[in-house]
Amino acid sequence: MSAAQEFNDTHKEADHINGNGTSSHDHAKQRKPYDYGGNPLAHINTGDSARLQAFGGAMQPGLYKVDTKNSFANPAPLGLCGFALTTFLLSAINLGTRGLSEPNIVIGAAFAYGGLCQLLAGMWEMAVGNTFGATALSSYGGFWIGTAIILTPGGFEIISTLEAGGNAAPFLNSFGLYLMGWFIFTFLLLILTLRSTVAFCFLFLTLDLAFLMLGIAYLDYGPTGEPNTACLRAGGAFGIIAAFAAWYNAFAGMADSSNSFFVVPVAHFPWSEKGRENRKKVDNSEARAEQQV
Repeated sequence: MSAAQEFNDTHKEADHINGNGTSSHDHAKQRKPYDYGGNPLAHINTGDSARLQAFGGAMQPGLYKVDTKNSFANPAPLGLCGFALTTFLLSAINLGTRGLSEPNIVIGAAFAYGGLCQLLAGMWEMAVGNTFGATALSSYGGFWIGTAIILTPGGFEIISTLEAGGNAAPFLNSFGLYLMGWFIFTFLLLILTLRSTVAFCFLFLTLDLAFLMLGIAYLDYGPTGEPNTACLRAGGAFGIIAAFAAWYNAFAGMADSSNSFFVVPVAHFPWSEKGRENRKKVDNSEARAEQQV
């Protein structure tokens, strides 16, 4: 064999086999596709130290750990869907859709789906150790039950008592303050989503604006005792958007490789833990493995 031929054979071998004894083709196979931030539960590492990035589909605003020994399913999509449907109904009425103005049809959904089911989802979030999810879902479940109690005609006589004497101002002011209280609470939750994902934060942003607009609508009522129409419509519009954002996050929480041909992106903020890792600003893999929830 000539020296030139021997050099060429050796060079090919060096190209084919790298320093640690693995083939370059093996490295090509190991390359992972770009992570668009879909459902992390679809690619869960079952190791004891696995911690997943923030994800609205699990009502998790920060890094979290999945207990693989836990027999509970992910309760967040149930709570999000209960919230979404009830919010969609009331917001459509607030927009005056098809001439509707009275929210009576919402009462059933508010008691059963947006209220009870969402409250139960919040309790299950508590069982799986998710403080944020338990607080948010249980609170909004309570909101819908409380709202249904207020709006139930005849039974609880809340509106008729406040409007005794034909004066609507006491009810409008009371209900406006009630909604403003929920605006403040939602703003606190919004702050906690600023390091999570765009989809998750967008849900709480639009919901917060809906509460603000509706609160102003009832506090800034007209001389005839009707809520401010412009603010009521704006609240309805933000509510519709929030409902679809909740459905989007719920779908993201349910879709995985076992039931869907695709997972939907949730878009991590650049300053979030996952966003910084994607931009190679920080490597948290070792620290994350050592941390305990």
